[in-house]
Amino acid sequence: MSASVLTERGRVARRTGLEWFSSFPACILLLLVVIFSTSSDIHNQMLQAGEQMWSGYYKLRVDPVAPSCNPNRDIDAEVQRQVLEAHQAPADPLMSLLGERTVNPADIRAAVENAIALCQQKHAEFDSLQGQITPALEVYRAVEGFVADVIALGLTSQRYILVVLVMLCAATATLTRHHIAMRAIDTRLDYTVSYFLQTVANVMLLGSSVLFRQTSHDAGADITFEREILHDLWIVGFAALTLVSLYRLVRPPADLQEGGDLMKAGLAVPLYTVMCLISGTYFALLGHASGIGVYLDKMMELSDMFLNVGLYVWVGMMLKQTRLAPLVFNAFRPWRMPPEMLAVVAVIVAAVPTAYTGASGIFVIAAGAVIYSELRAAGARRHLALAATAMSGSLGVVLRPCLLVVVIAYLNREVTTDVLFGWGIWVFLLTAVMFLVVSLTVNRQSRFELAPVAEALPAMLRALVPLIPYVLVVAVVVLFYRWALDVGMDEFSAPRILPVIMLAILVYEHLAFRKRGRKEAAPKHQGIERSIRGATNDTTSEIGALLLLLGLSVSIGGVIERAEIMQMFPQAFGSAWTAMLLMVVVLVVLGMIMDAFGAVILVSATVATIAYGSGIDPIHFWMTTLVAFELGYLSPPVALNHLLTRQVVGETEVSAALAETGTFYQRHERIIMPLIVMGISLVLVAFVPLMFYA
Repeated sequence: MSASVLTERGRVARRTGLEWFSSFPACILLLLVVIFSTSSDIHNQMLQAGEQMWSGYYKLRVDPVAPSCNPNRDIDAEVQRQVLEAHQAPADPLMSLLGERTVNPADIRAAVENAIALCQQKHAEFDSLQGQITPALEVYRAVEGFVADVIALGLTSQRYILVVLVMLCAATATLTRHHIAMRAIDTRLDYTVSYFLQTVANVMLLGSSVLFRQTSHDAGADITFEREILHDLWIVGFAALTLVSLYRLVRPPADLQEGGDLMKAGLAVPLYTVMCLISGTYFALLGHASGIGVYLDKMMELSDMFLNVGLYVWVGMMLKQTRLAPLVFNAFRPWRMPPEMLAVVAVIVAAVPTAYTGASGIFVIAAGAVIYSELRAAGARRHLALAATAMSGSLGVVLRPCLLVVVIAYLNREVTTDVLFGWGIWVFLLTAVMFLVVSLTVNRQSRFELAPVAEALPAMLRALVPLIPYVLVVAVVVLFYRWALDVGMDEFSAPRILPVIMLAILVYEHLAFRKRGRKEAAPKHQGIERSIRGATNDTTSEIGALLLLLGLSVSIGGVIERAEIMQMFPQAFGSAWTAMLLMVVVLVVLGMIMDAFGAVILVSATVATIAYGSGIDPIHFWMTTLVAFELGYLSPPVALNHLLTRQVVGETEVSAALAETGTFYQRHERIIMPLIVMGISLVLVAFVPLMFYA
């Protein structure tokens, strides 16, 4: 047997083992999140249905308890007894000072009659409820009680699921070299530096978690059992992550190049590691070594949001397993659009799903690979496809029902979601027009010549026909939630509805292709089980890389907060123009180093108050903030959305793009084009409104 065959078998065995170690548990955890969240909707409907079938069902959920009072007491005897007891009772000194104590038998009789009437009413209600308990009711309330227990389990286990999911997927990302860094690992020096610092950072995370647990006990705080379990899960998780990174450090792969440059090796260190080393060192010098553990523990307060991030990534990876994206792009191909215009269409269409995911980075991870591959298949050059992929989520963060805007309105009473979304439409139109103008002027490298309408329109309509079953599947799931569970599609329900939609689409494709026969099936379709397994395999590494990065960005926010950097600036400026100029710089920098939700929380507590005090309108400020964040995610040296694009597209495609020749702009189009679009948009959004009210 040849060595190549043995090597391939070893790779298959390692991949299968990794699937059982990470992908299968991650799939179970993500399904549990969907089940727990959906069970709440089911339970609400079951309570309403129970009330319609059995009047007073809320009281019938448990067996009624017979009243202990006697409804057949003799009123005269009871009145005489109470009058006698009142006369024989010791005198109250205070009542003696006020005068002679008197007992009114009429008042006692009225009280006794009221008590007996109330007792008879309780017995009548008990007899009525007892008569309604039938075998059907007992079965129904048993099922309803089981669903209620599932909800209670889901609420208590949500934080546990998040910690286990983060640690499991982070370990997978470490094993597969999938953490987010400025550049990929190429040489042995890159590998050694990266994994050595990862090990140091993981030890720092482990130590901080242990110290946080210890200081919580030493402070005499009332540590609940749930909190104790969370402390232990963080400790066990970071201990396992340390062992995994140490294992990878001492077991380098054989395909690495020899040599390397130390400066370039530093760029191969994952961003979460850099953030951990910075924040951990700062907190240690401050005498607060448990600081990282404290801020990571704050993730638990937003556990539902971070779990939603995982669900969105899973949805995007399932989307890759379907034919939906190619069919959508097929509808535009008859127009023979130049690549630049097709990129504009892709980015504008992507704005709607971005509004549901709530952050551009999440959408890039979830759907970036699909957008890139379809643009390339339509003839777009690599740099243009990479630029469009990085920007694919940048336009939709201002549209309804983006969760980020909801968080802004929740933290700032000066603004409302209706007003923010109203102005967000205009900001979206502005950025879309800017993208179109830049694509067709500065960026255009091909002829602008569309197909005739008489030729393109019929072909487009024919291409839309295969999409009809997908639209029907989506409609059935959405309408089921709306009519059966009374849940509409919005920013709160989307994380639990979208996975169900994608699973339904996979089931449809499986049934459709099986009916047509294997010869007509799409080459990429491999059945439901393989599709879900493939999607989850991709999901685990992406979730681990993204959630660990988001968690450590919270600790960086803690460093900024504790260092009181914003207190170095004046609390108000005399000129709104000067204040806005400073705000733009600060907001773009925050967008470079923090995730959107953590940055919004920090800005709400610091920068926003300075802006308001300087005369900047709150709506104007937050529209500027959202655009500035997006520019920050696209700006070097970090350029997080570009890093996420490379993460999902692959290092090979990015390297091939970097190897292309041409003018300076053509060689750096993937970076420069988004900067031009979002930079001009930010200047217009930030300063033009000041002309009208400042």
